[in-house]
Amino acid sequence: MTSKEIRTAITRDGTVIRVPLERWVHITESHDYMAGHLDLVIETIENPDWLVKGWVDEVIALKRYHLIECKDTYAVVVFKNALNGFVITAFMTTKYEKIIKRGILWEK
Repeated sequence: MTSKEIRTAITRDGTVIRVPLERWVHITESHDYMAGHLDLVIETIENPDWLVKGWVDEVIALKRYHLIECKDTYAVVVFKNALNGFVITAFMTTKYEKIIKRGILWEK
C-alpha cells in the first residue's frame, strides 16, 4: 500500500482493490454521509450480497445494511476489477433493484 492509498480490500476471487485517497475524497465530498464509513466500503467489497455487471471492467458490489430506520439500505461500491484495481465510487441506496437489473454476476 502506498501513501496515496488509505486501505485495500480483497475480493472473493483474491483480487486486491485499492482505495486511493483521491477516490475517498471524491466519495465523501459527493456523498457526505459516507464519511466515517470506510469500513463499510471494505466490507462490501470483501463480503458482498451481490456482484453486478458494471460498464466495461467495473464490478458493482452491493451489501444490505439497516442504516435507515424501517428501510433496508444497501451499500454500493463500484470498482475496477483488474490487476491494479481500485474503488471508483461508493454510496448508499434503498433502490437496489435498479442496480441489480444490470445483471447479477454472483449472489450470496
